Amino acid sequence: MTIEQAARMLRARQVSAVELAQDSLKAIEKEQTRLNAFITITADTALEQARRADEDFARGVDHGPLQGIPYALKDLFNTRGIRTTGGTKIYADNIPDHDSAVGEKLQAAGAVLMGKTGLHELAYGVTSNNPHYGAVRNPRDPSRIPGGSSGGSGAAVAAGLVFFAMGSDTGGSIRIPAAYCGCVGLKPTFGRVSRFGTMPLGTNLDHMGPMTQSARDAALVMDTIAGYDARDESSAHEAVVGFAPEGFSLKGIRLGVPENFYGERVAPEVADAFAASLKRAEAAGAVLTPIRVPDPAEVNAVGRLILLAEVSAMMEPYVGRRGDFGPDVRALLDQGRLLAATDYVNAQRLRRRMLREWETLWERVEALLTPTVPILAPLIGQTDVAWTAEGETEDVRLATTRFVRAINVLGWPAVSIPLPSRGLPVGLQVIGKPFDEATVLAIGHSLD
Repeated sequence: MTIEQAARMLRARQVSAVELAQDSLKAIEKEQTRLNAFITITADTALEQARRADEDFARGVDHGPLQGIPYALKDLFNTRGIRTTGGTKIYADNIPDHDSAVGEKLQAAGAVLMGKTGLHELAYGVTSNNPHYGAVRNPRDPSRIPGGSSGGSGAAVAAGLVFFAMGSDTGGSIRIPAAYCGCVGLKPTFGRVSRFGTMPLGTNLDHMGPMTQSARDAALVMDTIAGYDARDESSAHEAVVGFAPEGFSLKGIRLGVPENFYGERVAPEVADAFAASLKRAEAAGAVLTPIRVPDPAEVNAVGRLILLAEVSAMMEPYVGRRGDFGPDVRALLDQGRLLAATDYVNAQRLRRRMLREWETLWERVEALLTPTVPILAPLIGQTDVAWTAEGETEDVRLATTRFVRAINVLGWPAVSIPLPSRGLPVGLQVIGKPFDEATVLAIGHSLD
């Protein structure tokens, strides 16, 4: 059931917010052992918020389409009085005294918080195989990863435990679990959604966004959470626009299909699903435009360097607690501390040059289409992807982030939409112009 459908039922008095919350709690309890999607389940809070939503409905007070809708927050969004761990032992006992800006807006909209979802430690990885809180598992195949770092949010939405969940995306961490689990994941434009009250990872790369069952639901959440916030120095002043109006048509829309990079080392199942989506777009009247993009591998390298430096700087106060970090995160923190300041400054300079080069693409197309991830969800514990019988392999982390990381460096909006597939989920990535989430979501909806 989508947010739209549940919202109609609530207003028709076909179901109450308390009943929706109770159903969600039952589903979470049933699936928690199998999926481990949650670190903290907020049953009492959920039922209290649901009762308030029902009371408001009874008094004729309507806060909008999210009123009475069960949702979850990735466990790096502060929740006043409810622990927020960031998926790490370092913050295991952290009880914030304030909510995140996103949480404030969702509470004001009458949404119902079911709990805090699991993630890769510090949001610094793609597997959500957490050494402190256990591995999150993919609802389509629990032997596989859900992706990360927002793995718990992706698993909870794809399994139908909640109607939507919030994630963060620093190098693909919303779009990757959306692709691996089979749901929608939107990374908005940098600064579109306030990061106030969220645990930072890469201060110049972090984006906050929703994971939902449909592109239309993602638009409903965005209408609630987006907007300027003076408490976030990166917050953008641009006006918020909602989902494209009814009647959006792909006819005449120029969609760029990269000729380079995004077709390399792609699993056959992903390539087939992507090719089929291009045929659907063309049949709907879109103008598919082959286009050569500036080298994404260079942008990825710049993004990795910036992130290594920023995370290590952020965690410098905890350098003496090495044993409290998982081995993969500890290794990345060590790498970041070895970087020279000149490397970081030069990476930021290169980033600005690359952005100017990439911006010329918008003279030719309205959006870009690529696979979200070139591979299917790996098995839990799998470290490499085999590409040839001769033994050519690629690190799972590098393969998983290969098509998504550059878009964080650029700061553009991008959504992952689930594509029809015979086996494990496959995602389509729609990349758009800055602050044009409406078009990105409309195109994604048309191709879903």
